[in-house]
Amino acid sequence: MAPEDVDAVRPRLRFFEVMAFVVGIGLLVLVVEMVLSYAFGMKGDDNPLHWWPQPHGFIYMVYLVATALLGFKVGWSLTKMVLVMLAGCVPFLSFWVERRVAREVEAGLAAARR
Repeated sequence: MAPEDVDAVRPRLRFFEVMAFVVGIGLLVLVVEMVLSYAFGMKGDDNPLHWWPQPHGFIYMVYLVATALLGFKVGWSLTKMVLVMLAGCVPFLSFWVERRVAREVEAGLAAARR
């Protein structure tokens, strides 16, 4: 990896890390919204989180962009990018995948700096 690529990867990695965390928290809030809606029958305005699914969808799309920006820059396969993107659909998995991806990319950056 060229030095200019190393400098370009770092902000993309930070953007990915932030978005993975935000999506993970947002997904947990979505689960609470769904439990209130389906398990407790709180429909519409009775559910204090009835407004959350739409913003969560937008946030997830930003996460997809963050993943693609990082993945294309570090040379991931399309399969790997899609798997990382899908991790944002499973509660708690986005946190684990974010840490794993960050360690992998940081190791690559450290190796490129040598």
